[in-house]
Amino acid sequence: MTGYAAHAAVTAELGPYGRTRLTRLRSDGPIALRETPDGLYLVGAAAGPVGGDRLRLDIVVGAGASLRIRSVATAMVMPGPGGSVYTIDARVDGHLDFAPEPTIAVKNCSHRAVSRIELGAEGSVRWLEELVLGRHREEPGRHVSRIDVTRLGVPLLRHELRLDSSARSRAVLGGAKAVGSLVRTDAALPPHAQKGLAVLPLAAGGTLANAVAPDSAALRRLLLRAEEALEPLGSR
Repeated sequence: MTGYAAHAAVTAELGPYGRTRLTRLRSDGPIALRETPDGLYLVGAAAGPVGGDRLRLDIVVGAGASLRIRSVATAMVMPGPGGSVYTIDARVDGHLDFAPEPTIAVKNCSHRAVSRIELGAEGSVRWLEELVLGRHREEPGRHVSRIDVTRLGVPLLRHELRLDSSARSRAVLGGAKAVGSLVRTDAALPPHAQKGLAVLPLAAGGTLANAVAPDSAALRRLLLRAEEALEPLGSR
């Protein structure tokens, strides 16, 4: 099997005067990390992920710290010899806001994205994932996305979405070209649904919003509209 085997990492800790500082910042292979005044950016240093890649990103956010992670561009998951895997392991005792640009599942790709988030007693997360099914007028490849959120060993969320060009996937999506989810462990809203959007409370506190839309712009609007209605836990 060919492809990259890359392991990048970032650690954010509470520094002097109550400001967050990055005490570890390690880029590797296609995953380049760039610190900016408004947050940390993921920069694609190479095309992909490409089939055969094994990519990993470790994130640590210490108590009292806050880390905002974005990306500079859409990522395209490309076909290659074998499937690709991108694993994110996050340990959060402060607050993590993770919202990269959408991922495009290119025709014939086979990709698995795994996000494992472990929250401390006071940790919280905002986690946004958006997937576009193929390029313009293109059938998507196979894409499996899994998000596991745990607090102090107790599961808060186990969420997996399997998508490809099969009849089963088309039945789930109803012809939509984009699908995404937003997880907030620090805010809540009574469960409700509208066309293309479902908002569900987490049993241990927090909210999961799932949405489907004809394109990535409409998907982002749906998810942000749901987020605008959320209220901090304990405010109601």
